[in-house]
Amino acid sequence: VQLQACGGGLVQSGGSLRLSCAASGLTFRSYYMGWFRQVPGEERTFVAAIHRGSAGSKYADSVKGRFTISRDNAKNMVYLQMNTLGPEDTAIYYCAASSSVWSQVTFSSAYNYWGQGTLVTVSS
Repeated sequence: VQLQACGGGLVQSGGSLRLSCAASGLTFRSYYMGWFRQVPGEERTFVAAIHRGSAGSKYADSVKGRFTISRDNAKNMVYLQMNTLGPEDTAIYYCAASSSVWSQVTFSSAYNYWGQGTLVTVSS
């Protein structure tokens, strides 16, 4: 199984980025997909998750209204559109796949597979 995240970079405060994650080696439509982020020296935290058939999504309070998660099951892709970015959003962003239950997708322990991470840096 491979999850390949990309789309990170340097952006000014108030700007936008779109992260993409390509999945292979798994039955993509059978997995909930999530995005987490981690600042070096800190714990990995939940950002967003999307249901298998895009029937629902969850967001961390800190990103609600600014970030949107989406997926394309035909292309085995999951996306994270990030708008109105601020310095507090600076982190390494990871995509992940979960075969657990929907109620647990905000927890990193619910995820079976992880991508390698993509760095997002927001300058003030």
